[in-house]
Amino acid sequence: MKEFSKEVYLKWYEEMTMWRRFEDKCRSLYLKQKIRGFLHLYNGQEAIPAGFVHAMDMTKDSMITAYRCHIHPMAMGVDPKRIMAELCGKATGTSGGMGGSMHIFSKEKRFYGGHGIVGGQIPLGAGIAFADKYFETGGVNICFFGDGAARQGSLHETFNMAMNWKLPVVFVVENNQYAMGTSVKRTANHEDIYKLGLGYEMPCLPVDAMDPEKVAEAAYEAIERARRGDGPTFIEARTYRYRGHSMSDAEPYRTKEEVAEHKKQDPIEIVKHKILENKWATEDELNALDEKSRDFVEECVDFMENSPYPDPEKVYEYVYAQEDYPFLDKLEN
Repeated sequence: MKEFSKEVYLKWYEEMTMWRRFEDKCRSLYLKQKIRGFLHLYNGQEAIPAGFVHAMDMTKDSMITAYRCHIHPMAMGVDPKRIMAELCGKATGTSGGMGGSMHIFSKEKRFYGGHGIVGGQIPLGAGIAFADKYFETGGVNICFFGDGAARQGSLHETFNMAMNWKLPVVFVVENNQYAMGTSVKRTANHEDIYKLGLGYEMPCLPVDAMDPEKVAEAAYEAIERARRGDGPTFIEARTYRYRGHSMSDAEPYRTKEEVAEHKKQDPIEIVKHKILENKWATEDELNALDEKSRDFVEECVDFMENSPYPDPEKVYEYVYAQEDYPFLDKLEN
């Protein structure tokens, strides 16, 4: 695996601060009704995509996740300006403004969504891995889902098939402690979600997902195992989200003191401490990166504001693959 160098840590710091500011700006735009529908923010979980991308082969590996999906595609190289445009329903968005917050997608960067159905991406991730194995691409799929999705029956069916066929996939539960407003403690007789892999003899482990270096180490081992043809791994990435489940969440299920306690292990601060400890940059230099991140997020907003909304007629172009679909004839008549 690539070493954890000065350049890596500075890249992590710049990207993670930008991601955090991007999500904060999304919150502001939602309150201004520039973003409609649902909005699920990622604040606090930034170490996970940072660590995984460090361990991945970006020329052939792929990623799929749930609806808290703004940051993962940025980590995969998707233009944040196009993501911001998609969030606001603009034609320059990643899905032409047709998908919105929960459906970011990029075939070019091998980021396959953004899925609104809880756990729906788990069998899809295995399907992508099956294609990689069948066509011998050498790629590995990273399949993310939340702790709530870990209770779906599709997980067990997928785990069984993935182990049986030794598919090149890494399953990652982003355990941020709450499935909407329901704590992990209330959803099962156990709190160690990673142990679900034991029933399928799947290698499984927990990882401190507030530290990108620890995430990268676990990710690399799992990815290389999959690439060798030895099958999947199940990683429980133990993290914490600072915001509510979505913008409509008043968070009655936890206290401000609980959130403050978890913020003591903020992933951005962990990266910052490592940089300062090794004298890889000064406080002033890091502040300059902060300013750069803030300016770039404003550029994303400007790009969105100056982009047009899609032509209403476009809605029919993305629903039916068959050009002479009978419904369209009825509509015209």
